[in-house]
Amino acid sequence: MNRNRLHAAEVTRVHRENLQRNLQRRMEAARARGDQALLRMLEAEASYLR
Repeated sequence: MNRNRLHAAEVTRVHRENLQRNLQRRMEAARARGDQALLRMLEAEASYLR
């Protein structure tokens, strides 16, 4: 059982890292396009993930 919990914790950690990396990439794309509305939405999403 403990091994399953460790695996679940690792999966959760990797998932969160992937979400944050994807969000960062999306924010960079929004900045590059000058899309301030999208950037504000993504920043709100980033604060939700923290």
